[in-house]
Amino acid sequence: MPTVCNEGPQVQCEFQQKGPGRIVVDFDGGQITSDGGAVLLSELASQTSIIGDTAACFNDYRDPNRTSHSLQQLLRQRLLAIACGYEDVTDHDKLRGDPMWGLLAGKDDPSEQAPAGKSTLNRLEVSAAKEDSEEDRYHKIGLDEKAFEGVFTRWYIRSHREDPPQQVVLDLDATDTPLHGEQEGKFFHGYYDHYCYLPLYIFAGQHLLWAQLRRSNIDGSKGSVEAVAGIVKQLRATWPATKIILRADSGFARERLMSWCETHGVDYVFGLAKNDRLKQALTAQLSEAERLSGQTGRTERVFGEFSYRTLDSWSRPRRVVGKAEYSRKGANARFIVTSLRPATYLGKELYEQFYCARGEAENRIKEQQLGLFADRSSCQRMKANQLRLWLASVTYWLVSELRRIGLAGTRWARAQARSIRANLLKVGGLLRSSVRRIYLALSSRYAWKTLFGQIRANLHAGWEPPPG
Repeated sequence: MPTVCNEGPQVQCEFQQKGPGRIVVDFDGGQITSDGGAVLLSELASQTSIIGDTAACFNDYRDPNRTSHSLQQLLRQRLLAIACGYEDVTDHDKLRGDPMWGLLAGKDDPSEQAPAGKSTLNRLEVSAAKEDSEEDRYHKIGLDEKAFEGVFTRWYIRSHREDPPQQVVLDLDATDTPLHGEQEGKFFHGYYDHYCYLPLYIFAGQHLLWAQLRRSNIDGSKGSVEAVAGIVKQLRATWPATKIILRADSGFARERLMSWCETHGVDYVFGLAKNDRLKQALTAQLSEAERLSGQTGRTERVFGEFSYRTLDSWSRPRRVVGKAEYSRKGANARFIVTSLRPATYLGKELYEQFYCARGEAENRIKEQQLGLFADRSSCQRMKANQLRLWLASVTYWLVSELRRIGLAGTRWARAQARSIRANLLKVGGLLRSSVRRIYLALSSRYAWKTLFGQIRANLHAGWEPPPG
């Protein structure tokens, strides 16, 4: 991209203030970027295989001799832009005028080579989800959905370069993605009270292993057996001795999923929707909780457990733990069903310390949707919206790895994506280039400049060698 000395009319603004002098604002500062801190994510992307593995999930049928932007450059640009707060491809037409984005996209000469615009990125984001891309005249980038489904688990395994974990807890959850247009497969969901998709997420701690977009006219557990089976197969191929436990709310306490777990040696702890039979089995505990609450004036909980089987939907009796709670609002009974034996977890510990910890997965979903635009389903076709969800998921992995490696041992080690963006990525900088170097000058008064250097050192210390 040639250097632009005068782009459009000159604009100068004056502002009044109390005291002497005026504030004069103009736009002749030169090549100043607002995304100077994104070099941290760019460095991480260069040192890990995340971008390369993502590119391997696409089929690029374009003629390389007639292509200005490689597939990896398109992905770097789009993923880093999502991390920096640019949620739509239309934002990239403005970013083309910022040499910083040529640098972030991996251009050899960012001062002369502009990054891709919205039309080119649209071929990646929308056209890749179409069929028969190789024969189509315009749609030359295809998507390999099966490859995408296994890539997140592969990154999770690779993140454990030390001894294999003794136990992996997989958190399953379904949430809503609101729809406001004529998207394919939209359906009105009574619980959420709007048209939406119902994506399925699976996390292992803060690591995302599965993100599948689904129609909302289904049971919340639909597809969970197939998703878990693929993840467990990958985990056991590398860690055959690792114990695997599934954890989810009552929407996943289904016979098919529980039977699969029991057949394949996977434990589970699921919420269980209460009914009259379950509450009757917890009568004594509810009475005791009411008595204790009357004495102390506080909310009291008493736990009980028993063997339970539904009248016709379960194939066998299963262990159920009940929480009898009494407060100023009255009695409240909650239940979980599990394959874990009492010798492994007592009822109170299982409910309060293990099951309730699944709320962390809900925080990770909120981070993805509110901070990285995973709920943006603006395309008409469902496969294109699935790809948008995957791109947001890959961006989540980049931010998560920045936390795990770059921010290790710092006050930002558990920061949300939006906090990382506001404090570490959205940093103003002056860009200058010479024959041999590109200079990015950040403010000498930047509040986190010491941390910035520490992150860079952590990234190099935690460098991930390329596969093979």
